[in-house]
Amino acid sequence: MKSIRRKVHMETFYRILVFLHIFSAIVGIGPGFVLTTITKFAKTLPQIRYAHFVKLKVHVLVMVGGTIVLLTGLTMGALKPVLFQQGWYLTSMILYLIGLALGPTLLKKHSRAIKEILDDPSLEELPPEYYESSRKLLKLEYLVNTALIIVIILMITKPF
Repeated sequence: MKSIRRKVHMETFYRILVFLHIFSAIVGIGPGFVLTTITKFAKTLPQIRYAHFVKLKVHVLVMVGGTIVLLTGLTMGALKPVLFQQGWYLTSMILYLIGLALGPTLLKKHSRAIKEILDDPSLEELPPEYYESSRKLLKLEYLVNTALIIVIILMITKPF
């Protein structure tokens, strides 16, 4: 009887984890797809500065949600170790970790360069370095978004 109750409790806990995982993906990863467009439509220097400010604030949601997605995904794997034998799970995990690793490395490098340019109070016109860093950052963000779309597709379809 105790083992049946324990199994029911574990299944309930697992379902809660799945809910948190999906909810965190929507709240945390979803806004990440918008980050690429926030600065695209800004044309004037004040608009561009404000767009980058908003992007930074939205990024906090992405970081928190993305961390919860990772933790719940790993916890689900720990509860059901068979997941670590599933190709879709392993591929998703690898792609997610690659995307996650790009944040504090290459994405941060180009974001920091843009921030340094925009923080100059005497700036009246954007230098070519802004456009170069912005273009590189956008390409990397598209790469991360593509990886995340593949992860989402794998999580939904579980093809292998």
